[in-house]
Amino acid sequence: MSERDAIKPKLTVLLCAPRGFCAGVDRAIQIVELALEKYGPPVYVRHEIVHNKFVVEGLRAKGAVFVEELDEIPAGDRPVIFSAHGVPKSVPADATARQMFFLDATCPLVSKVHKEAMIHHKRGREIILIGHAGHPEVIGTMGQLPEGTVKLIETEDDARNFQPDNPDNLAWITQTTLSVDDTSSIVAILRERFPDIVAPHKDDICYATTNRQEAVKAVAERADAMIVVGAPNSSNSQRLREVAERAGCPHSILVQRAADIDWSRFPDISTLAVTAGASAPEVLVEEIIEAFATRYEVTVETVRTAEETISFNLPRELRNTAAE
Repeated sequence: MSERDAIKPKLTVLLCAPRGFCAGVDRAIQIVELALEKYGPPVYVRHEIVHNKFVVEGLRAKGAVFVEELDEIPAGDRPVIFSAHGVPKSVPADATARQMFFLDATCPLVSKVHKEAMIHHKRGREIILIGHAGHPEVIGTMGQLPEGTVKLIETEDDARNFQPDNPDNLAWITQTTLSVDDTSSIVAILRERFPDIVAPHKDDICYATTNRQEAVKAVAERADAMIVVGAPNSSNSQRLREVAERAGCPHSILVQRAADIDWSRFPDISTLAVTAGASAPEVLVEEIIEAFATRYEVTVETVRTAEETISFNLPRELRNTAAE
């Protein structure tokens, strides 16, 4: 190989900050790890604790057993953990009826939306939930109230065509991991149609989702391509990919880890933006950058748009274990 052939092309990596784990995801993973430490394996987890295969497989290797429904768990006194996305009220009720010991890892910001829905219902309001059908968080939020109480709106067309039972007594809530811009457009339509509709006291889209989208917007026009590290079933990760494209990045690609990179999609780039969804650990971001460093002479520039200092309390049963 000649010296010329050995020269790598230069690549600037714009590393978005904030990125990766949020406080709710960090708390949920800690709950599983501390439960394994305190009670020993197996610890059962209903649904993926967070939407990230690397995280789930790591916890499985430590003794976590992931199930979709409670009836998959054998009778006994082993701990059961509910995922960060939240669950319908019927799930803890079922666990109680089965005399299961359970820990709730629902993100406190998702629990906030649950409480809002219950308050609106108590006050007789018809509730609109802006979100994606079938997502565990949406299933959990709608499942806080009797079936049919919460009406789901996914798109601007849904908002235009929605026919409420009581247009003068409406309230809206949202999934926490939506596109800020998409949600604003839907809300604008609802407000135009129903001027008295009641909004959340504080935005339902969580701080981490908002911050990660703002960081992506800050670098999108500068980048030839963007990689979002995250899982295909991660709502906030998919939104980051969409936000990057809309903000001017010509190629925005979601990958779970370096082995998934299709190198043919990165021809002749000189600037690459990298971010990570709220369920993606930093080790996978480092792995992506290292993969590019085998092909390029990489210079990393961190672009920070916000500082995050939020943390959430652990369940009472695990606080002493965490302090040890």
